[in-house]
Amino acid sequence: MLREIKQGGLAAARMAGLFKVASASSYRNSRVFIIGYHSVSLQDEHIWDPALYISPATLRRRFEIIRRSNCTVLSLDDAISRLDQGSLPPRTVVLTFDDGTCDFHSIVWPMLQEFGFPATVYLTTFYVENPYPVVPGIFSYLLWKAGNVKFNARSILGQDVTFDITDQATRHAAWQQITAFTRAHNLDPQQKHVLAAELARLIGVDYQQLCHQRLLHLMTPDEVRHVARAGASVQMHMHRHITPPQRDVYLENLEANRRFITGLTGSSPTHFCYPSGAYTQQSVGWLRELGIASATTCEPGLMSATTDALLIPRLIDTSFISDLAFESWLVGIGPLMTT
Repeated sequence: MLREIKQGGLAAARMAGLFKVASASSYRNSRVFIIGYHSVSLQDEHIWDPALYISPATLRRRFEIIRRSNCTVLSLDDAISRLDQGSLPPRTVVLTFDDGTCDFHSIVWPMLQEFGFPATVYLTTFYVENPYPVVPGIFSYLLWKAGNVKFNARSILGQDVTFDITDQATRHAAWQQITAFTRAHNLDPQQKHVLAAELARLIGVDYQQLCHQRLLHLMTPDEVRHVARAGASVQMHMHRHITPPQRDVYLENLEANRRFITGLTGSSPTHFCYPSGAYTQQSVGWLRELGIASATTCEPGLMSATTDALLIPRLIDTSFISDLAFESWLVGIGPLMTT
């Protein structure tokens, strides 16, 4: 009900001309709107997890709305620099893509080039180095793909455990138990890959075909090099997609990520994105000590001249966000309606 009320309010505001007024306001044009994306579906991933995936058609509509709204899409570096200088162009937008899934190379980058938009990809590098479907996401996708099935998991858990996955709750419980098993036994990427293949066999999903289509895969080293050479800004997102609470472990994870990216692209990244948006005041301080130029969160908002460069807000665009709501953020009304 609340969603429908907000949609109605936005539609009325747009019809009354308030979108046009807001888009020309000093409030909007003294701020940077940074949009965060995760992944674009190769097949049906946006149906499985609409909070993480959007369809290629949705991404294209977003880009068309950006262009139709006369926004200026800048690189992250340019936007921060021009914000500091007080020389932002009208309706500045920055596009960022988290993780570096293979769809960035095959779908997103060609579309960005078509529209002439620069972008930053925050690359987590562990599964670039280990070219398997990402765990634990692959377990969740397989269980969803299987539908309503009942199976004994002895061959993967080493004991008689029967899962009767008939709805989201039972699938989630099975996912939790399988994921806990991989952690308890400290399985390496190859072992997790074998376990995922066995899970797929048990529930009747063609895992070989899934891997061939590269669902839930990150870019390969060659693909990272390709987009970097073509102009994408490849920045830091941790080697392992975790944020350890211990300073030395946290910094080791971050530095491994930086070294890997530098080795692939030939340039040293200076910008960072908190995995899953997770940060603490301690971790912000660690980044400040390292001289990290900026760090983006998953907290919605616009960046102004007074924003802490290590706590930059972004709107994480998802399949749940309507085109009208997206447009309201472009013109500066959306942030004012966020509670």
